[in-house]
Amino acid sequence: MIAADSSTWIAFLEGAPGHDTEILDQALADHQSLMIPAVFTELFSDASLAPSVARGLLNIPMIELQEGYWHRAGLLRAKVLSERRKARLGDALIAQTCLDRNIPLLTRDQDFRAFADASQLELVL
Repeated sequence: MIAADSSTWIAFLEGAPGHDTEILDQALADHQSLMIPAVFTELFSDASLAPSVARGLLNIPMIELQEGYWHRAGLLRAKVLSERRKARLGDALIAQTCLDRNIPLLTRDQDFRAFADASQLELVL
């Protein structure tokens, strides 16, 4: 199983080439992709999202948040911030979701390196 962040999803939906989009395409074909709730929200925040794309996204299994998620996400973000590194809230939520399920995060966003350095987050770049 794998989960992708918004940067990879957007590139994939735009048809952009890349190692990450190829992996996502294969994961979708093999039914090995899970949707991160924060990423789902980011994707649906695009008012121009095509209805056919929206329907497809709705069919991807959503990762359910586990008890204590919000607390762990806050602690993770605090750890990254204490190292004086960039730690956007949305990125912390995405990282913690993957950590809780021990799922690799497929991304092209280098900001996730700070979360990987501060935890056991596995990145696929």
